[in-house]
Amino acid sequence: MSMTSREIFKAVLEFNNPPRIGMTLPAPYPSDLHWVSRKPARVEDVELTPVGGEIRRWKDNWGNTWATLTTFDKGEVVEGAVTDWSQLDAYTPPSLGRAQEYAHIPAERAAHTDKFIIGGVPGFVFNCARYIRKLENYLCDLVVERENVDRLNAIVARELLAMIDRYGAAGCDGIMFPEDWGTQDRVMISPEMFREIFKPYFVTLCGRAHEHGMKVLMHSCGKITEIIDDLIDAGVDLLQFDQPTLHGIETLGRRFGGRVTFWCPVDIQRTLQTKDATLIRAEAKQLVDTLGRFGGGFVAGCYPSNEAIGLTAEPQDIACKAFVEYGTFR
Repeated sequence: MSMTSREIFKAVLEFNNPPRIGMTLPAPYPSDLHWVSRKPARVEDVELTPVGGEIRRWKDNWGNTWATLTTFDKGEVVEGAVTDWSQLDAYTPPSLGRAQEYAHIPAERAAHTDKFIIGGVPGFVFNCARYIRKLENYLCDLVVERENVDRLNAIVARELLAMIDRYGAAGCDGIMFPEDWGTQDRVMISPEMFREIFKPYFVTLCGRAHEHGMKVLMHSCGKITEIIDDLIDAGVDLLQFDQPTLHGIETLGRRFGGRVTFWCPVDIQRTLQTKDATLIRAEAKQLVDTLGRFGGGFVAGCYPSNEAIGLTAEPQDIACKAFVEYGTFR
């Protein structure tokens, strides 16, 4: 009897010898996931009047103001919701635990029984708090405003726990969150500071998800090799990297293979940019052979916006074909 996409994806995460790698590829190729998200009762993203050459400005539900010069990405925060720590006592985060905003999910679960259902989370503590203060301010705050940072982080964590509880009650198979921790050559803060301030929140949030029987999937950009052991220890089940060669594919397999699942496209900065079919296919095979050889452990990906990385669809289509060819086990 053939396995469903849901069963295959779960077997990949649990290193339980699936018949193929996990796949999250665009049609006509296989995809094992179905995404769900909370549906707030009101429109949360408020459009603002453009300023100067900005194409778009908007305010999110955390109270942060964003701006972008493109039509295909969300841009970056230009003003956080808490510009001065004196505002923290009056700051009200979005309420992420309203039951009615998750009431649609059981029906989606029932309509997609063959798929692994993922609930989208806006980030863990760092990703949300850094926007509220604006990144450069928040990084300084970690050193000079530790007490206020701890207060803000606790506010964010409370809402994230409520969201995880709702996804668990709605029958999701996992949660996924974005949290970019790396630059091109290192973790954004010292690993010691990560372990002291943020790892306890990872343990708490991952633990809550696991209590509901859900897997924890994390996206991160940058070279975060130094803290992968900590993320595994905290309970992250899958790491989604768009730049696997930044860490070294062989390094990922040797140091972490069989302990965490990796979800990657062919590297979007280096390999796809060559547009060389031979190199693209070779890296797809290397990813499968190196990371997916542990009775699981690898999910093939496809970067969601060719425009954002300056490519046509052709290089990624070459990668998708290769993933399907090399990732089906005989």
